[in-house]
Amino acid sequence: MDLTQASATHRWQLSRILIYGVLTLFAAIYLFPAFVVLCNAFRTYPEISRNGIIGLPQDLSFAAFYDAWNSYCVSGTCAGIKANFINSLVITIPPTIISTALGAINGYVLSKWRFKGSDIVFGAMLLGVFMPGQVTLLPWAFIMGKIHLYNSVYGLILIHSVQGIAFATLFCRNFYAAIPDDLIRAARIDGAGFWRIFWRVVLPLSPPILIVTVIWQFTSIWNEFLYGVVFTAGNQQPITAALLSVGAGGQSAAVLIAALPPILVYLLGGRYFVRGLTMGAVK
Repeated sequence: MDLTQASATHRWQLSRILIYGVLTLFAAIYLFPAFVVLCNAFRTYPEISRNGIIGLPQDLSFAAFYDAWNSYCVSGTCAGIKANFINSLVITIPPTIISTALGAINGYVLSKWRFKGSDIVFGAMLLGVFMPGQVTLLPWAFIMGKIHLYNSVYGLILIHSVQGIAFATLFCRNFYAAIPDDLIRAARIDGAGFWRIFWRVVLPLSPPILIVTVIWQFTSIWNEFLYGVVFTAGNQQPITAALLSVGAGGQSAAVLIAALPPILVYLLGGRYFVRGLTMGAVK
């Protein structure tokens, strides 16, 4: 019996070593490009040209960050990603707030104030979750031309505010469905109306899902590339689209700068994100 137990323990240990070994290998493969970018951000362009793109920095240099932020040159015109970074903030923050607010109201209505055809409305809104962005390019191009917001950060604000409503509604609707109906019914008996119940009963219970929605919307809008590169150009572009114009010497540094805000958002709210998901954001 002891030999059997020892053999089983040995097999279990070998299986664990194999599993962790495979996971470590895949993690290394996945993280290797990020490691190369991180190293190259602190290497000078002559060093990269001389020794190749894969290598550790011989001397830590922050020149690439300065050049990417202030002065990369394209076709004789020198600029920096500073303006594009600010564009991304302008394009990301208002739509995050707008879509989250509208999604919370929609989720509240579709879960606690159901009406005839509400399931059809919710199903139609879900199309926005699964519909590829390429499908909406022509309609948005038509709208942008009609309202004269083509090549403008305000046009991207409108696009992302509308595009984000579907995800926000899905998250909030599923979360609010878990709130006991008796709680809403009791508030109605006490004379509370639609908005009072929302502000005084539902909204105080909403921080977990609102944090999930804000993190999701912020990172999705910040990292979005397609609309930025199609509908804007030059100093109106978000930073994700402007990365294409950064010279070889500052590309890695520019990528790190562009990645910093969503990384910070997730580091600051990551645990709330996971907690909110497990409380009903995705079912």
